[in-house]
Amino acid sequence: MSGEAAFIERLRQIATDPAARGLADDAAVLGDLVLTHDMIVEGIHFLPDERPQDVAWKLVAVNLSDLAAKGAVPTGVLLGYSLTGDEEWDAAFAHGLDEVLRRYEVALLGGDTVGIPVGAPRTFGLTAIGKAPATGAPARSGVRPGDQIWVTGTIGNAGVGLAMRLGEIDPNETCLAAYRRPQPQLDFGQAVAPHVHAMMDVSDGLLIDAERMASASGCDITLMMETVPLSAALLAVRPDVLDTRLAAATAGDDYQLLFAADPGAAEAIRAAAATAGVAVTMIGHAGVGEGITLVHKAQRIALPERLGFTH
Repeated sequence: MSGEAAFIERLRQIATDPAARGLADDAAVLGDLVLTHDMIVEGIHFLPDERPQDVAWKLVAVNLSDLAAKGAVPTGVLLGYSLTGDEEWDAAFAHGLDEVLRRYEVALLGGDTVGIPVGAPRTFGLTAIGKAPATGAPARSGVRPGDQIWVTGTIGNAGVGLAMRLGEIDPNETCLAAYRRPQPQLDFGQAVAPHVHAMMDVSDGLLIDAERMASASGCDITLMMETVPLSAALLAVRPDVLDTRLAAATAGDDYQLLFAADPGAAEAIRAAAATAGVAVTMIGHAGVGEGITLVHKAQRIALPERLGFTH
């Protein structure tokens, strides 16, 4: 068990209110409110030379992605901000914050600022608040044997974008943008929520997040690796082979939505996708068992040693 998992397990003994959902979900659900909090740290979640405007965008977007996974309508955010004395950096961050909040029509409601030592990694936190759908906020834990497993958009662009930022691959704008400015799937999440049994966002990697969904639901999820959607921009710099697909599925930072639904809901899912202007792909199915199973062109394959990002 990783240090992160062990610490969360300790917190589960404290977070006994039903709103906490056993700390096994993307967000807390308190009445008709959905609440989530994510942090990002320089050197771990963003590079030290990243533009402040893009750091602000990512901070907001990763939190709104959690709301999207619950089908929630965002209403406001609370910001936790570390001051280093670099006023030019602070001004650029504020500009980016204003840009992303306007883009998603979300209010800044307050928060806190703290000073940190010069040279210390910048650290930011954001609490996002949303209104749950009338049909209820879907949990990670609702997958049922027989469900189809779907994902929005494409997988792996942000991981390739990070490699481009590190100078490992020739850059293209599609992958760089996916890394710098993720797009939370709010419209689709709200449209599809009534039709799914479970939903979460893909933040740490498709495989590790599917494993978390399977664990929370007490079932097996089988993923067909040849169906995992990859973009033309990714395939322009990586060959379409199994290793590429496994790398994409473990890279993280996609902020797409992973969801499970009865096969009879497929038409409604595609209609919701058309309304929201996003692509959806059926990539697997749920069955009796536990954990995740990977197949590639009808052949079962071993799980990679690393399923995704953990602290």
